[in-house]
Amino acid sequence: MNRREFLTTTTATLAAASITPRLLAQEPVVPATNSRYQPGPKPKLPVVKPGEFIFAAAHLDHSHIDGMTKSLVDAGGVVKWVYEPDAKKSAAFQKRFPTAKAARSLEEILDDKEVRLVAAAAITSLRGPLGCKVMEAGKDYFTDKAPLTTMAQLEQAKATVAKTGKKFMVCYSERLSNESAMFATDLVQQGAIGRVLQVVNLAPHRLSAPTRPDWFWVREKFGGILCDIGSHQFEQFIAYTGVKKAEVMHAAIANYAHPEHPEFEDFGEANLLGDNGSTQYVRVDWFTPDSISAFGDGRTFILGTKGFIELRKYLDLARERGGSHVYIGDDKAMQHIDVAGKVGYRYFGELILDCLNRTEIAMTQSHAFLAAELGVKAQLAARRIAG
Repeated sequence: MNRREFLTTTTATLAAASITPRLLAQEPVVPATNSRYQPGPKPKLPVVKPGEFIFAAAHLDHSHIDGMTKSLVDAGGVVKWVYEPDAKKSAAFQKRFPTAKAARSLEEILDDKEVRLVAAAAITSLRGPLGCKVMEAGKDYFTDKAPLTTMAQLEQAKATVAKTGKKFMVCYSERLSNESAMFATDLVQQGAIGRVLQVVNLAPHRLSAPTRPDWFWVREKFGGILCDIGSHQFEQFIAYTGVKKAEVMHAAIANYAHPEHPEFEDFGEANLLGDNGSTQYVRVDWFTPDSISAFGDGRTFILGTKGFIELRKYLDLARERGGSHVYIGDDKAMQHIDVAGKVGYRYFGELILDCLNRTEIAMTQSHAFLAAELGVKAQLAARRIAG
């Protein structure tokens, strides 16, 4: 470094040092225990008396059915039946949920007038048609994400909802079953960061390849990475921005590291533009390394006109194993709020009450369908960049 470079660098460093204290003085850090934004109270559960809401579980092809069932039971529902062709899966489910009797067929469940709702986690490509069958039988339907894989299935589901008046609800658990994400929903609705301009979702997942069933690797059955785990992220875009429509500006998919499964996609990204001018960037992948203590270091960044929110959903990397961390910067302060155990999961109780009262408090039907639609459209628009 010559003398001129040294003097220039030194002058800039000193100038920055003189500015830093004033900036810090204007940007206080508020301890989590003294946050201006208080989470809770947690929802009061159960929301119904024993026997007031009877439901069934069917097609246990994804383990998410356990979380869906437990959440409904915690909210007061009683699972009366389980239908699963694989006897081992059915028996294991009954061990976890002893009130569930093994049905000999799906029709046995659909013929039971006590059953108000059927929860299912079928092979992804079968979820839409299954929902239509359930609704045609006069029952509400609650499926794992992604709820469908094609536009034709979406149109069929919409038509069946219109015809039957039944619900086709979806468990978008990356928001609905995460306390930081639900708290962010409250903060946005309260106007804490003003109008939301952009949502960025980073959603890595652990592959755990040996545990995956054969259908997991088949494009026609899993629907593609943007349709599948991307549907979680598109649902959050809708929830945080309030968009009613959105356009896919860019989408890409890849199979970087799994040539033994040529139809599989281990990476995907997409940019969306909402009808209110808000935007979204999504990155989904199956590259979570073994050192990570959660299934993925999921992050969400929400930019508003008056501040921003960062969610560290499942862990605080290399510092804490626990998740549900909310970081917010607004015009008053910078804050870290650990909301684990303080927010709860109100969606499932609200869903039960929606089914009983024919309301749309938990989630509107248009919201559930739009998230599915954006997943399918992003998948259709995606350019394959590797593999």
